[in-house]
Amino acid sequence: MTSDVVEITSSASSEPDSLRRLRCVALLALAVGALGSLVLMLRAGRHSPRLLLVLFTFWMLSPFVVLVLAHFVSRRWSVLTRATLYIVTLVIALGSLIVYGDDALGHRRPQAAFVYVAVPPLSWLLMVIVVPIASLISRRWQRKF
Repeated sequence: MTSDVVEITSSASSEPDSLRRLRCVALLALAVGALGSLVLMLRAGRHSPRLLLVLFTFWMLSPFVVLVLAHFVSRRWSVLTRATLYIVTLVIALGSLIVYGDDALGHRRPQAAFVYVAVPPLSWLLMVIVVPIASLISRRWQRKF
């Protein structure tokens, strides 16, 4: 059991193959999620003023940009924290595509822009809560063993 905990909390120097694969899948999902979300937003807002579309583009892509930055700085994080980041990346990328796709492809709400306003802060909230908790748990495990 101790070796499992050491592997879960070890640093980036020796990344397990499964974590490397998860990272690749998460980065691919991040790219597809950002691009797909952008296309869906532009499709849904094709009749909106250009300035509004530009503002929505920056707002909607902000969680994806932060996730890219987090992937770059995560190399020194524990395995548990990195795995959590990769899973959060998958959830945000796929969740964004599902929500934006539902809105853009016909299931419009009375206030069509609502999902494009609401999804980014919910994504931020997920990142800000889940990843630090994984880091805290990882640090506690390292102190125990």
